[in-house]
Amino acid sequence: MAMNEEELTAILLPYQAEYVWDQSPVILYEKSRRIGLSWGEAAASVLDAAASKAAGGMDCWYIGYNKDMAEEFIRDCANWAKSFNEVCGDVSEEIYADEGKDILTYVIRFASGFRITALSSRPSNLRGKQGRVIIDEAAFHDNLDELIKAAFALLIWGGKVRIISTHDGEENPFNLLIKECRAGTKPYKVYRTTFREALSQGLYKRICAMKGTDYSQELEDEWANGIYDFYGDGAAEELDVIPSAGGGVYINRLLVERCQHPDSKVIRLEKPDDFVTNPERTRIIDKWLADTLKPLIDAMPGQRTVFGQDFGRSGDLTVLWPMQQQSPTKYHTPFLVELRNIPFDCQEQIVFYLLDNLPLFFHGKFDSRGNGQSIAEKAMQRYGPSRIDCVMLSRPWYNQFFPKYKAALEGQFITVPESEDVVADHRRVILEKGQPKMDDGRDKGSDGKWRHGDTAVAGVLANAATLEEGEPAAGATVNKNKQSIKNQPSRLQGRTRPGGLFKRITGYLKN
Repeated sequence: MAMNEEELTAILLPYQAEYVWDQSPVILYEKSRRIGLSWGEAAASVLDAAASKAAGGMDCWYIGYNKDMAEEFIRDCANWAKSFNEVCGDVSEEIYADEGKDILTYVIRFASGFRITALSSRPSNLRGKQGRVIIDEAAFHDNLDELIKAAFALLIWGGKVRIISTHDGEENPFNLLIKECRAGTKPYKVYRTTFREALSQGLYKRICAMKGTDYSQELEDEWANGIYDFYGDGAAEELDVIPSAGGGVYINRLLVERCQHPDSKVIRLEKPDDFVTNPERTRIIDKWLADTLKPLIDAMPGQRTVFGQDFGRSGDLTVLWPMQQQSPTKYHTPFLVELRNIPFDCQEQIVFYLLDNLPLFFHGKFDSRGNGQSIAEKAMQRYGPSRIDCVMLSRPWYNQFFPKYKAALEGQFITVPESEDVVADHRRVILEKGQPKMDDGRDKGSDGKWRHGDTAVAGVLANAATLEEGEPAAGATVNKNKQSIKNQPSRLQGRTRPGGLFKRITGYLKN
């Protein structure tokens, strides 16, 4: 190697080095975000894959929960291989059949004959494999128990299993396995590193060295405080490695990310406090509607559209979420709108413009708690009670419709924007005493402002609107496409949904 063991240990931080050189058959690692453990694992995987069979070399199978994780891990492995001066082939892409779908995998092949492969998280992908298995962010994988069982089968032939994750609630299978290990009922090695511990071992100093910037304790403290501010009330779990109480997150990151679509946009509008007294505010909003929303609406096809709204005035966001039916079972989000600090009359102006112009607007559900009741009621008067539902959000309502929303995400029946804010909002839906609810915490969004699960509420309302039956009442507003319901394909006619969507609904109820 161009780099020896001593040099590699000097590059790694102490907690990374201890993990990399540990040859235990099974290691579980509960960790903070942003501490570079997956980067250290990439080094360990290269060492195993580059070694000869006589020296203990083996194939490595990396399992993240999305494509971006796979790409990043393979890129890190390739960089380590170059640093070690190991002979390896170029990164290649192969297609593996996965229950009728093509799953893209990324592979690095080494002169040793072994390879590093990033796979999807289906347990069956590990059948017949041998070598080192890495399950990254394990707490966020579907069917983790079965995935771990499949990974442990590789131990029979001398393999290794590495299960790495931040926490996702006390009752998550990852945390339950950690508890069993600490109680001595499972014989696996357990590591734990918090964000503060990583800092004390030189994390920020290493970041400064890699970026070529000066280090000071003052700058480190400022950076660390910014990270804690970003995670808000979630910092205890995300950074301090303390699993959240109760049943944990109800809608995890993986479910939302799998439904993200590159053509789905987030449109934001924010105004200063004095905008409420600006005599030109209506004209300003009209121009914003014409310049920003109209082109997006004009680009929407003439398909049935539903709508959900979560209301906020100054402290929270208002989120307007339209969805369009693409098939009997699937709805697409062309865009969603986030309004911050927008006066009541301007919000009404925006909502009415949107519903007046959405193609084949069918049904909308409005958050009618508190101040939101006024706009919801006016919308119901304008469009009729058959098309507008004023929802008093409550635990019983959430208990009825969040399971159906979760099932839609699990089945990828809906699309959502590619937005970290949307992901964070949905992680604010927690399970308490067996029932889903919105927790009381807040997160600092990508704009540096606080948010409180706003898109999750709008999303569950919009999805609930997709489950409505029938058709708009006679005299309903006709959209820009000049198409009436009577001129649409027969799948929009009648008082009941077609068989495919009926199956979707019954699927929700089973879950």
